[in-house]
Amino acid sequence: VQLQAFGGGLVQAGGSLRLSCVASGSSGRTFSLPTMGWFRQAPGKEREFVAAIRWGGRSTEYGDSVKGRFTISSDNAKNILYLQMDSLSSEDTAIYYCAADGGLRAVKRADDYSYWGPGTQVTVSS
Repeated sequence: VQLQAFGGGLVQAGGSLRLSCVASGSSGRTFSLPTMGWFRQAPGKEREFVAAIRWGGRSTEYGDSVKGRFTISSDNAKNILYLQMDSLSSEDTAIYYCAADGGLRAVKRADDYSYWGPGTQVTVSS
């Protein structure tokens, strides 16, 4: 399984950005896994849970620092995972990683995810 995240970049504080993530296999075909999530890591900090979605949208969970500002969703027909980020602040500056696994009961621990993408940089200027 290969994960690739898109959509990172530079945005001003208060602005919005949408990240996308696609999972593919060795054949190049895309697919979705039962649990898909976003984590982020800022310089000098531990990897932090951002959001996760189960079974194509049946349930979602968010980290406390992004609740009410970020929205995770998936396009099941296109096998694309999204992270809509609104009201961004400089504290959201980090490398954002897409992660996936089978049907996880707990979704907030990075160690539980088997598959990771290389990450995409999000920089919020104040």
